[in-house]
Amino acid sequence: MARCLLLFAAAAATFVASPAVAQVIGASLARSCYLAAESKMSPDMDDFRTCDAALRDGGSAADVVATYVNRGILYLRSGRIEPAVADFDRATALDPGEPEAYLNRGSALLKRSEAQAALAMFNTALEKRTKRPELAYYARAVAHEELGNLRAARGDYLRASQLAPKWDAPRLELTRFRVVNR
Repeated sequence: MARCLLLFAAAAATFVASPAVAQVIGASLARSCYLAAESKMSPDMDDFRTCDAALRDGGSAADVVATYVNRGILYLRSGRIEPAVADFDRATALDPGEPEAYLNRGSALLKRSEAQAALAMFNTALEKRTKRPELAYYARAVAHEELGNLRAARGDYLRASQLAPKWDAPRLELTRFRVVNR
């Protein structure tokens, strides 16, 4: 069981390291918040201040939704799960069709060890056509694995690998599976 938890933690960490950001175009505070969420660097207080200022300034409805998603990603990457979930919830309250909010909320729920609830979020993100379906399939595989549904997990790792053939993580996860015909 400890090995399974370590594998799950490693897989979940890989997923969180590659969030599905909500893109903002143009030169604005919302755009700066997007760039911070997209960055590989650890978020700092200036990143949060930029996102907070973007929300105070408002902007288009789409920019506000995107900023909530992007600030949520910063919270998630900082290990602050509850504020991340709150931001993803704000984004979906403003725009129930925003798939990246569901995808990232699912990631936060995985971090809270709520695999069943996370699975529902990943399914919704896929239904709403997330821009990063390979992440949704990968994360959904992690949730399936946590719930003991290894066949579904393998299928989702395989789909993630097919969608992103240059991404090593799904292929690496697939090496742990062996298909046995009965």
